[in-house]
Amino acid sequence: MSLETALRIASATNPLRQRLRTLSLAEKLAEAEAFIRQFYAENNLGSAACEARLCEVRTALESCNHYEHTTEELAFGARVAWRNHARCIGRLFWKSLVVVDRREVTDPAEIAACCAEHLLSARGVSAGDSGASPTSGGSGGIRSTITIFAPVRGDRMPAHIESRQLVQYAGYLAEDGSILGDPASIEATRMAIELGWNPPAQRSRFDVLPLQVCDEHGQRHLFEYPDGVVQEALMEHPTQPAFASLGLRWYTVPAVSSMVLSIGGIEYPCAPFNGFYMASEIASRNFADVSRYDQLRVVAEVLAIDTTRPLWKDRVLTELNEVVLYSFKKVGATILDHHTASEQFMEFFQKERSAGREPSAEWSWIVPPQAAAACPVYHLAMEDRHTVPNYYGSAATDGAKLGLQGVREASEALDARDALNQFDTTLHEPGAAARASDHHARSSDVTASDVSRCPFARGLGLLAGRFSTKGFLAKKLSKPFHHPTSLNSL
Repeated sequence: MSLETALRIASATNPLRQRLRTLSLAEKLAEAEAFIRQFYAENNLGSAACEARLCEVRTALESCNHYEHTTEELAFGARVAWRNHARCIGRLFWKSLVVVDRREVTDPAEIAACCAEHLLSARGVSAGDSGASPTSGGSGGIRSTITIFAPVRGDRMPAHIESRQLVQYAGYLAEDGSILGDPASIEATRMAIELGWNPPAQRSRFDVLPLQVCDEHGQRHLFEYPDGVVQEALMEHPTQPAFASLGLRWYTVPAVSSMVLSIGGIEYPCAPFNGFYMASEIASRNFADVSRYDQLRVVAEVLAIDTTRPLWKDRVLTELNEVVLYSFKKVGATILDHHTASEQFMEFFQKERSAGREPSAEWSWIVPPQAAAACPVYHLAMEDRHTVPNYYGSAATDGAKLGLQGVREASEALDARDALNQFDTTLHEPGAAARASDHHARSSDVTASDVSRCPFARGLGLLAGRFSTKGFLAKKLSKPFHHPTSLNSL
């Protein structure tokens, strides 16, 4: 077996490769051309320059199936990807996204150092000031920032970050089944310990996990942040001092690091980016969810809220949101309440339509988990248009429908034609009639009542009749057991 063949086989079984969209040359050409035309049109750079650049891009793609974005194209693409991302409520400020080009950085240690710099600069702190208190603020709140590393070039996978976020809290699973810390991080914590991480001697609910980086050869590396890089807000109630006894805290910069940035047919699997928190993300989900820190009853107890009354959870959730807002503002970290965030999204929605663009949005992700019906976005009709440029977690889930509508429809038509041809061939095989009859009998058990009316379920495609045809479970279970699994890596 030649080295080239071995590399191709290794690439095909690479967990990162399995997450990436697979684009034909025609699809890549179409996405590249659409993006270049969009870049030149929205920046008023002229048609002659656009055609010249398109000629360069086509030549490069036809020669080596890849082209390099200019610095300006990269920044524009990252911002438009945020503008297009249907699951983000905070897109009003998409033009202000700070884009840091680190495509030349490939060494895992240097990637980790850049991520530490990202966390500091996002809150206005220079690397030289990293020795400051972990609860101290920066120079004026949190700035939305993305750091972009090397793209996929050919069959070689670049180094990438396997941690879901740049900052995560550990989750320790005890032999008796109890959990200390964040249950969402149990597997990431197990993996880190297996790779050599030594947790603190006195483990706590809020131990920051090391950053996990996978190099271009598939080797995993762990890096712990120096003191002062991760800013945390200690949770305090504005009028109830006893609340502090719960010892709750949360990091202030939410930097997602496991999503793929797709620009003009080029995939960037290592592009950590941050916005800033909406308080209900922490208060109503991270602290409140039974599958996370499950703090509703203990908070009710410390605040003397009667849990025998039917709306006690609503009162606790409101108090938790007050706590998070107060605590973040105390350390100077940017944060929004869900009402303000909803109003800003409505402004973004209107501005997009005024610019002649139909906004893309996914209702189940945009509508806040707290006081949903009191927020204007609750009553807004939304559609995920799966537009590119964009961010996605995996080609098997949210990345499956991304692309240009015409190209996507043509590809789906070809898939349908191939499926029909395969079915026609199968019908001529011995015993095909009996198998077809049995399949029809099983399919008839799925009625209209089985189709979920929940927008979240519709968005994920979790319909009984679609598991087998889409191979969702097969793709999910076929991942190597040693690869860390998260919502963004399925």
